[in-house]
Amino acid sequence: MLHSMTGFGRAEQAVGDKVFLVEVKSLNGKQFDLRIIIPSLLKPFEFDIRNILQEKLVRGSVECIIYIKQNGASRPVTINKELAKAYYQPIAELSAELNLNPGDILSALLKLPDVVTPSHDVLTDEDWKGFQQVLLSAINQLNEHRIAEGKALETDLLIRIENILINEAKIAKLEPQRKKRIRDGLIKTLEEHAGKENYDENRLEQELIFYLEKMDITEEQVRLKNHCDYFRSILAEDNESKGKKLAFIMQEVGREINTTGSKAYDSEIQKSVVLMKDELEKAKEQVLNVL
Repeated sequence: MLHSMTGFGRAEQAVGDKVFLVEVKSLNGKQFDLRIIIPSLLKPFEFDIRNILQEKLVRGSVECIIYIKQNGASRPVTINKELAKAYYQPIAELSAELNLNPGDILSALLKLPDVVTPSHDVLTDEDWKGFQQVLLSAINQLNEHRIAEGKALETDLLIRIENILINEAKIAKLEPQRKKRIRDGLIKTLEEHAGKENYDENRLEQELIFYLEKMDITEEQVRLKNHCDYFRSILAEDNESKGKKLAFIMQEVGREINTTGSKAYDSEIQKSVVLMKDELEKAKEQVLNVL
């Protein structure tokens, strides 16, 4: 079964007096590349959150955004009395000089920097455990999307490989005729330019055998079939992450197709080679999305 690298997950849940909202999305990427946005309350746990995401998602370009809402609870604040007193004397003197209403001094003091500060909130162990469940829920939802898209990828890749093998079978049927045409063509050209009586037939036969062996594409066809069979066997494995391995096999398939085309010297075989290259490029594009 294949897993795509593309997916989206979202989970929201109340934990104590807080509501955690986690959104995770993933796109294809060569490695695990994470962009994470988290509130300050979770900063001490950022390393743990990154490890969870990497362990569960393995590969891809991942973006994780986490929100925290206070669930309607008021947050306590702290008033720095000493600082307020230090501010008060010069403000009071200035108010008197300007004949301002002294009743406004308190409201002015409370707006000054660091006089009123929110109390530092700390995530408890229970809150952290509850948050992990929210995070895992979002990740699981994303992985469900990956599995659903992976099924479509697998179906398409099997079609591409089957089409490559169909064209390989066509080439195998054309191969004996190709060799005969090449042999007859060379003999005809030699006879037209040198005359039949002016060459050694035994020597010509030896040279033809050597020449045709260099143009033989049997090994390429055998390796191509083996690579395609190996590709299908990898698809059938239970291993979750197999995109890199499939990409390597695609490179080998492409090498055999290209070599076949360079040795062919046959228009009908070249047509099948072009069709195989087209299927190969489509398969490569799909493999880029495989986990």
